[in-house]
Amino acid sequence: WLKTSGHTAMEKRPSTSRRKGKLKRFLLRYFPPGIILEYEFKGHRRTKPIDLLDLNEHTDVEVLINIIIRQEPLISEKRRPILRQLIAKLSSKLESKATGNYKLDKLLQAHILPLTNCAFNKSGDRFITGSYDRTCKVWDTHSGKEILKLPGHKNVVYAIAFNNPFGDRIATGSFDKLCKIWDSNDGKLIHTLQGHQKEIVCVGFDPQGAILATGSTDCTAILWDVENGKALFTLESHEAEIVSLHFNTEGNLLVTGSFDNTAVIWDVSTGQSLHVLDGHNGEISSTQFNFAGDLVVSGSIDSTVKIWDVESGKCLNTLEGHEDEILDVCFNATGSLIASASADGSCRIYSTHTGQQKYCLQGHDGEISKVSFNPQGTLLISASSDKTVRVWEVETGKCLNVLKGHTDEIFSCAFNYDGSIIITGSKDNTCRIWKRDDEAKS
Repeated sequence: WLKTSGHTAMEKRPSTSRRKGKLKRFLLRYFPPGIILEYEFKGHRRTKPIDLLDLNEHTDVEVLINIIIRQEPLISEKRRPILRQLIAKLSSKLESKATGNYKLDKLLQAHILPLTNCAFNKSGDRFITGSYDRTCKVWDTHSGKEILKLPGHKNVVYAIAFNNPFGDRIATGSFDKLCKIWDSNDGKLIHTLQGHQKEIVCVGFDPQGAILATGSTDCTAILWDVENGKALFTLESHEAEIVSLHFNTEGNLLVTGSFDNTAVIWDVSTGQSLHVLDGHNGEISSTQFNFAGDLVVSGSIDSTVKIWDVESGKCLNTLEGHEDEILDVCFNATGSLIASASADGSCRIYSTHTGQQKYCLQGHDGEISKVSFNPQGTLLISASSDKTVRVWEVETGKCLNVLKGHTDEIFSCAFNYDGSIIITGSKDNTCRIWKRDDEAKS
């Protein structure tokens, strides 16, 4: 039921109540549900999350509170009323059923050449787009106005990322072999990171915003210190290009996926390879940790999805059913479900725990390159070469909405933090903002 994880690198979790420190305040994390304890220990402010990944409408709240008070030395019996309030708040967010009815809000003629990617900051009030026109742009979600243009790359800006949850830094990875780190508030260039021998095709910040990972067609990934722009480690193990990378929640592990048919789990603090996830019979297209950090999911052009145990590096399950390449995989926020997108024109939803397919989502008339759950886990969106995005109800597998209007392939789609806005990026050079019609009756 209860899991505490994600300590900062500085923290050693107090092992006894005698070393528990002093609780200062509670912070809420809505997706996935959890309570963050901010406390003081030996003069330092620290945080510790209590993850409530299984919280739902059937949860016996008093039993849950008893477990928290019994297991967590920082929380005393007198905190019971505040715990009850916090859990009620978390539950109310989970209960707000999304209608799935999204309407076009803004059409942005984003770039003069096709887009490569788009991504939200944590709050969803800004998003970024990368393009073949060699720039990255920062947009205001609500007005649809361009806020900043980040020029300077000499080739396609292919990979982009915010340092969420902070959102004050942007990384751009380019076919010019360089990665740049920018101040997202004023557009100032902070660092140009030089080290790859070929195109950079994936980038990602660790959850603490201290380390940036870049992956390249030169078969390596590099870990960089965000503060000083220096390379920390070059990760060498793959024998073909790296096309996917993802940090775990704690930020101490990185997974990379490669065209050499393997994924590798790396120790971020040493740059050492911990496990080679070897079992696919084709190139890896996508990899991701679950929120708890004990599982990795991988998708491959061999038409299968595999679930791996992070501690042992063993394959726990192979998810079958697709008839063509898997182009994207993702967990929902709590890690209980996995979605896959395939060139066979279908997406599928699987139970992480059993590996059983729950739904095969059919309706697209072309390959699906991207899937994404909303934060609540009630909806799934899929982007296709048929120029549409579909919104699916996770509980029933029904298509609730088809977002039409793009005039070319859509390869990027994302929800904002509360799931009320979707952005889509297309080869038609435009980006579209879709807003949920909250008046619509479900």
